Amino acid sequence: MRIASWNVNSVRTRLEHVLGWLDRNTIDVLALQETKVDDPLFPLKPFQERGYHLSIHGQKSYNGVALISRQPLEDVRLGFTGELPGDADAEALGTQKRVISALVDGIRVVNLYVPNGSSLDSEKYSYKLNWMGCLERYLRAAETRDEPLCVVGDFNIGPEARDLHDPERLTGGIMASEAERKALVQVLGSNLGDAFRLFEPGSGHWSWWDYRSGAWNRDSGWRIDHIYISSDLQELARSCSIDKEERGREQPSDHAPVVVDLAWDFDEDDEDPEID
Repeated sequence: MRIASWNVNSVRTRLEHVLGWLDRNTIDVLALQETKVDDPLFPLKPFQERGYHLSIHGQKSYNGVALISRQPLEDVRLGFTGELPGDADAEALGTQKRVISALVDGIRVVNLYVPNGSSLDSEKYSYKLNWMGCLERYLRAAETRDEPLCVVGDFNIGPEARDLHDPERLTGGIMASEAERKALVQVLGSNLGDAFRLFEPGSGHWSWWDYRSGAWNRDSGWRIDHIYISSDLQELARSCSIDKEERGREQPSDHAPVVVDLAWDFDEDDEDPEID
């Protein structure tokens, strides 16, 4: 099973990019972030014509997440309240459409668009840390069902110095502050591991290049788009890569897709997925 994550920065603006990428690549599940469209206006038809199943959770001009899958999406859960019913924080934070999850062939795929935070002295930074605290409770609740877990998305956090193009200058600032990194560690707990770092320990691998200041031309990027997998899936991971080529296309998203390949096949006549 190949699962991909991509912040497309408007699915309608980048529709041909996304469709072309799916046509060129064998992807079983594509998780989109920052779709920036109300659900009734999401361009479902071109995906459905290609045989995909979709679940969407969006809003006009901002945020928005979607799951696009070759297999049916089961037990779809929207927002934090999908795991935390009755949680007042989860309900309040759910006004921004940033969370969707579903079971795909027995794997729980969680798609996230983590708030950016803006700046360390901003109310948006406090919001981000509060949001991460809610995410920690959300994932602990999800883990109680013992489903293999694949958590993907734009995390807006560079976890370590090797994830930043200029760590000396950027460490301690927004998306690389101690509080954000600590929150991410707490969110992941002991069960979730960084799929990309299972295969690539070095620096110089980015998933996001700011539109400003010629960041793409100078390759001044960050690795802020992540795929985290539970310990049972870590044993089945074949590869994890960033498709940098997509960022170099005309009028691209500022993010590139990230893809994990898992040795996970599903036999419809069996209750449990088969391992290659």
